[in-house]
Amino acid sequence: MKRTDIELVIEDFKSKSKSDDRYTSFDYCYNYFRKTNDLTQDIEKSCLVLGFYLASWGMFRGSSFLLQKSAKHFEPTIQYIATLDKSVWDIDADNYNEKNIQIIIKMYNNIKHLIISEKQSDITLITKILLGIFGFIPAFDNNFCNSFRKISEGQCGFRKLNIKSLTFIKAFYESNRNIIDKLSEETYTKDFISGQKTTLNYPKAKIIDMYGFTIGQNLQQP
Repeated sequence: MKRTDIELVIEDFKSKSKSDDRYTSFDYCYNYFRKTNDLTQDIEKSCLVLGFYLASWGMFRGSSFLLQKSAKHFEPTIQYIATLDKSVWDIDADNYNEKNIQIIIKMYNNIKHLIISEKQSDITLITKILLGIFGFIPAFDNNFCNSFRKISEGQCGFRKLNIKSLTFIKAFYESNRNIIDKLSEETYTKDFISGQKTTLNYPKAKIIDMYGFTIGQNLQQP
C-alpha cells in the first residue's frame, strides 16, 4: 500500500490550483466554514458558499437534481452544521478511531437526509460536502473510488461510506504517513481576498483526496 509517487502527484494537482481555478473552490469553502463562528448569522452567504463549491466541483451538471434547486435548499444543512461542536474539525485521517468513524458516518447520514430526496445517488455529493466543509474525508467521486479500488486490490469496493472504507483510508494514511504529513504541513489554503496563503493547512484527508482523484483521472486516459 506504500506509494512512491504521492509528492509528485500532489505537486501536479497544486499546479492547477491558482486563486481563480476551480480546485481552489475547496479552499474558500473550507476557510469559510472553519473560521465562521455563527453560520446562521448570514445564512444566505453560508448557503451560497456551499452551493458554489459544489457547482465548481461538478455537482450541478448533467441530470443532477440540484439543477432544480436554489441555494435555499442548503439551509437545513447549514442549520444542522451550526449545531455541531467545533471539535469535529479536529477529525482527520490520522485519528480515524472507532468513535470518530462513527461520528463521520452519523454526520453523513444526517446530511444525506437533509439534502437528498427520494432515491437520488448520494455518495459523491455528500462526501464532497463533508470534504469541503470539514476536510476530514476524501470525496468519493468516480476518480477517487476507481483509484482506491485498484490500490485496495479488492479489499474494498468504495461504493459506500462505511467502517470498511474509512478503515482502509486510515491504513493508506498509516502506510504513507511521513509524506502525507509533510504535504499537509506545507500546504495552506488560499485567502479569497488576497489570494495569498492563510494559516490553515490542508487536512491529511484532503491530501489523500487529491492523490486518489488525480490517479483516478490518469486511469481514464488512454
